[in-house]
Amino acid sequence: MRPFKSLIPLEVALDIVKNTVNPIERTEEIAIDSAVGRVLSEDIIANMDVPPFDRATMDGYAVIAEDIYGAGQSSPKKLKLIDVIEAGEVSEKTVRSGKCIQIATGCKMPQGADAVVMMENTEEDDAEIKVFKPLHPRANTSGQGEDISAGSTVLCAGELLNPSRIGVLSAIGMQKVRVYERPNVAIIPTGDEIANLGDDLKEGQVYDINSYTLSAIVNENGGIPIRFEIIPDIYEDIKSAMERAVRQHDLVAFSGGSSVGERDILCDIIRELGEVLFHGVQIKPGKPSLFGVIENKAVFGMPGYPTACMSNGYRFLLPAVRSLARLPKKIDIIIRAKMAKRIVSSLGRSQFLTVRLEGDIAHSVFKESGTITSMADADGYVDIPANVDLVEKGEEVDVILL
Repeated sequence: MRPFKSLIPLEVALDIVKNTVNPIERTEEIAIDSAVGRVLSEDIIANMDVPPFDRATMDGYAVIAEDIYGAGQSSPKKLKLIDVIEAGEVSEKTVRSGKCIQIATGCKMPQGADAVVMMENTEEDDAEIKVFKPLHPRANTSGQGEDISAGSTVLCAGELLNPSRIGVLSAIGMQKVRVYERPNVAIIPTGDEIANLGDDLKEGQVYDINSYTLSAIVNENGGIPIRFEIIPDIYEDIKSAMERAVRQHDLVAFSGGSSVGERDILCDIIRELGEVLFHGVQIKPGKPSLFGVIENKAVFGMPGYPTACMSNGYRFLLPAVRSLARLPKKIDIIIRAKMAKRIVSSLGRSQFLTVRLEGDIAHSVFKESGTITSMADADGYVDIPANVDLVEKGEEVDVILL
């Protein structure tokens, strides 16, 4: 066992990760109904006008605006109704002076008409329509191409597809779209002390938690988690899994094997096959965080304890996966709250303090690094800076929601 020679600040570790992870270049074509949350890999050029025709934006009567100039409550203009256009229909008739056509919202404007008078500003008397309000030309209509014009760039490469942008694609008739692939992330649990779910636990064993929590973080942030079988603490077995993971996947995350108390296996393997960029960070929990690069692939070594592993997953793996997937930085939702009790932190280490909110009061739920309920019972966490060793009861803090 070798002790940590030095710990680096959290901010430095995050910068190293950011500068190491290269966004994915592979693309694929997918149906637009499964494209929400994906990132466009090419500009989208409209091949048609939207709307493809002049249309009514209100229920009412298609008229010639000049015919109703001067209309008022005491002096309505009278027009002859010559047709009715229901939703999805098109009229073959032409509106001429003194005539009008009833029209539904979204319908194509009939030839000759240049405005739509709203239903509530009219009164129908048999086939005669009284109009009580004047309009200017183009009133209550939208012109062909007013929303999107053919040949225009409607979406740009690198944009995140949200529901409204999916709507843009459907508006121009696109059924498929080319996006960047979701990165494959190898999640590799290690250790003789963990067992697969469903197996009978041997003396001293616990079930594998970390590969499932890390997989959930990856899946929630644009990646595809690939869980490996549990690897025993044997150098050649871990090295073989590492080589396979680096060869087949875009990013690799091990849980367990990063602590100096675990024979330094993972650290030595990364050093043998590539480069260790840091080992040991000024954070609590998660001090033995390990990060390196092998064949231009980022490799994380997460602590084996569930809370330390998961908090590191949020701090390091989450932004790395989002960067790899070309997703924008996650926007934290922050709630201002008061600490329920005094918290003594570790000076020199940034602390990820999990808390539960009751109104505007934040209660610490952190027990120890090995307890998953330290995370499961939490609504969020307080990031206590490395230069703060005491947070007083009643002191206001920022709670970052999980």
